[in-house]
Amino acid sequence: MPPIRRRKSVTCTIGAIRVGSDAPVVVQSMTNTDTADVASTVEQVASLARAGSELVRVTVNNEDAAAAVPHIVEQLDKRGIHVPIIGDFHYNGHILLKKYPACARALAKYRINPGNVSVGRKDDSNFGTMVKVAVENQKPVRIGVNWGSLDQSLLTRMMSGPHRSRHGRQRNRRFKRRARNSSPRRHRRYYSCFADSRTWRRPRRRSPRRSTNFAVARNSQLHSTSHRLPWLRTNYQHLLPGNG
Repeated sequence: MPPIRRRKSVTCTIGAIRVGSDAPVVVQSMTNTDTADVASTVEQVASLARAGSELVRVTVNNEDAAAAVPHIVEQLDKRGIHVPIIGDFHYNGHILLKKYPACARALAKYRINPGNVSVGRKDDSNFGTMVKVAVENQKPVRIGVNWGSLDQSLLTRMMSGPHRSRHGRQRNRRFKRRARNSSPRRHRRYYSCFADSRTWRRPRRRSPRRSTNFAVARNSQLHSTSHRLPWLRTNYQHLLPGNG
């Protein structure tokens, strides 16, 4: 088996744990408790640390959670558990870090999604506020670059642009064809990540052609069990009494 070549990166220190460059791969986990519940969060962090987790992430989504972070770290230190605690921020992280400086000092790293910090804004002032707090406290920052980290308005604008070019239209058609072939018929829809109001068209329901030449069954044919009209489709066989 050939050796695995790691990408060269900058070494980052999270508490006492080195990440990146030639540092060994570490295990990070996340709690599913309410961070404001100090006792439950401490117990779960301790269990994760005993199980081998070297980094533990907690969500800091409101003021109660931000106020509880220093107490969580303090109780873990009293137990002799020195696992670094990472704060996961969404939408209001710039407010919480400025309002609760003890939380900013107690956390070992900040996890930020730029698209969730400056939603609906034309600048990145909220994101800049969080970075300034990190610099003041000498804390590393994880900046999200995955799909969920993107600003939805930016994503919509960037994805609707390529349809104007020839290659964008070709990608649009390929996407529609794959969606049409991969989905069940009763749930089939035509979606495109490159489509907007000018290119997207709702598929029309094709109604079958209605024939104006209906079959008229005579009285003798009505009582004949072997009578068939093979040249007509079943949906359009109309048996009328008498001469019609």
